[in-house]
Amino acid sequence: MRLLRLELWLCMVALALLAGCASPGVPLPPSLELARPVTDLRASRKGNKVYLTWSIPVHTTDHQNLRHGGTAEVCRELGTKTKICDTPITRIAFQQPSRNKTPASTVNYTDELPSNLQAPPTSDLVYAVRILNPYGRSAGSSNQVRVSAAPTQAAPTDFHAQLTAEGVELTWRAVPTLQMPGLRLLYRVYRREHGSNAEAIAGEVAVEENQTNPSLLDRSFEWEKTSDYHATVVTIVSAASGNAEQVEGEDTPPIEIVAHDVFPPATPVGLQAVFSGPGQKPFVDLIWTPNTEADLAGYNVFRREDNGEQTKLNSDLVKSPTFRDTAVEPGRRYAYSISAVDVRGNESGHSEEASETVPGQ
Repeated sequence: MRLLRLELWLCMVALALLAGCASPGVPLPPSLELARPVTDLRASRKGNKVYLTWSIPVHTTDHQNLRHGGTAEVCRELGTKTKICDTPITRIAFQQPSRNKTPASTVNYTDELPSNLQAPPTSDLVYAVRILNPYGRSAGSSNQVRVSAAPTQAAPTDFHAQLTAEGVELTWRAVPTLQMPGLRLLYRVYRREHGSNAEAIAGEVAVEENQTNPSLLDRSFEWEKTSDYHATVVTIVSAASGNAEQVEGEDTPPIEIVAHDVFPPATPVGLQAVFSGPGQKPFVDLIWTPNTEADLAGYNVFRREDNGEQTKLNSDLVKSPTFRDTAVEPGRRYAYSISAVDVRGNESGHSEEASETVPGQ
């Protein structure tokens, strides 16, 4: 009897355990393995090339991890948006994405526009990508991006750069103007300092008829730094809304400029020497026209007697365009001159002399 009770108790425990197990629900359908559509497609244009970038999807439309690679179809349409790419311009195979990478893996593709592309100058090119699974099925196209279809220009020829005291002088050969409504051209010159990845616009010049040798003077650089310069022609598309779209053409080869300042300030002018007058301790006051250079550091003052050699009177640079010489003696004649010095120690020539005689006692 005791053995029977034990067997009954074990059966009850087994039934309880079975009752506690989760009962199977409705079977889940197999994943269609359709990658989620791309949402971060980006595009930019330079010359006749359009640069596309997007992230590889890592999940399917039914919230599963994407287990296989696939194919990306790149679509290009002219002027209109499209949900389906009937004739993709290329197909790019990709491997199973890694879900451990941060940020997600990206695809870069360069579309070189064909020379026979028939596009109205003021229209746009629309791009999209579509991700296909290994069975050729897709969940739809990506976001669509636009770039201008306006014609671009080749790089200017005979591009030259020369360092001068006033700045970097840039010259090149003119390009023909555009005879198309809604379009105009300008030259754009870029400067990039060595050690920096950022480019600055050194200046822009409008493309006009009958130009022979356009030029630009860059004053915005920094002395004692090395920079590369290059130029491009920009096509500007005027829109009915008043906004303008810009497309850059090809770049000239870069030209390196070492902005080492070896240019002295201008020689001071207008020097005058005036004796103090009777009844005072003798001195000679000097005054001259101030120099206007932005990098001026000061002046040096020189004096000589008769046919003697010049002697510098100041130990430190004179900051203002005046000076008083108190080391004079009665009955002597003195000749003075001035030079200007910049912050990098470049010194100008001497000014014209101004003479003054100290009366005898």
